Parts: sequence; structure tokens; C-alpha cells
Amino acid sequence: MIELLLSRATVITLAVIGGILAVLAHLLQARGRGFAAHTRKLNIAAYVAMAASMFLFIVAGFWRARA
Repeated sequence: MIELLLSRATVITLAVIGGILAVLAHLLQARGRGFAAHTRKLNIAAYVAMAASMFLFIVAGFWRARA
């Protein structure tokens, strides 16, 4: 299970999902103020996905150096 979580594919997938969510949030923000609540939620989700990706990348580096 830990190998799947720390795999390269998982880290890259989380980063890509975060990037896509950030772009969607930016596009909603550009459309106007009516989407402010959705934009904020998408931004939070994007940052969570990107932060998880960075965290797993760091942990994977330490995990592989130890093995």
C-alpha cells in the first residue's frame, strides 16, 4: 500500500489534478463575481492536491534513500 502511495504515478497524478483545479478556479474567477464561492473551494482543493503531491514526493525521496 505504501509503495502505491509513494509511487511516481501517484505523485504526478496529484500534481496534475491540482494544476487542472487551479486553472478551472482561475477561469471561474475571470468570469465574474458570481462564482466566488466555487472559485474559493476549487483553489483550496487545488492547493491541497498540490501540497499532498509535494509531501509525497519528499517522503518518497526519504523512503527510497532508506531502502
